Amino acid sequence: TALTINNMVKKFPPLIGRFVPFTAVAAANCINIPCMRSRELFNGIPIFDQNGNRLGESTMAAKSAITQVVVSRILMATPGMMIPPFIMNHLDKKSFMKRMPWLNAPIQVLLVGFFLVFATPLCCALFPQKSSLAVSHLEPSIREKIQALPDAPERVYFNKGL
Repeated sequence: TALTINNMVKKFPPLIGRFVPFTAVAAANCINIPCMRSRELFNGIPIFDQNGNRLGESTMAAKSAITQVVVSRILMATPGMMIPPFIMNHLDKKSFMKRMPWLNAPIQVLLVGFFLVFATPLCCALFPQKSSLAVSHLEPSIREKIQALPDAPERVYFNKGL
């Protein structure tokens, strides 16, 4: 992905090229997380009522969980990969960077690390660990089973994962 996008942005200003890694990371998250959790997409994940009683497995809950994780992972990478290019573009024009170009990599690593310290917990907390889904959004087989219960819940709960 990065190599293809690099070829596409060669004619653009250098600042645009600095965003290629973010695009590659976002694309990788969109592919890797669903692949790694593909078993959940096919078999479902455990769903529970508000009291923690297991009601079955749902592929719709798995899709919701995986979507939440993909979004939070992309947002987690955003500050550390979108803000440093602007800072580095500004610093590259300074005389000290021209005298000491070896500072480029350490400064970038420090900037990314700084942003990750804050972005990681914030983005992990974007969606609750124990997520919920309306019973009406579940696949028909599990929905009918739940609706047949006495005091059928309107929402089911599941662990979204990280």
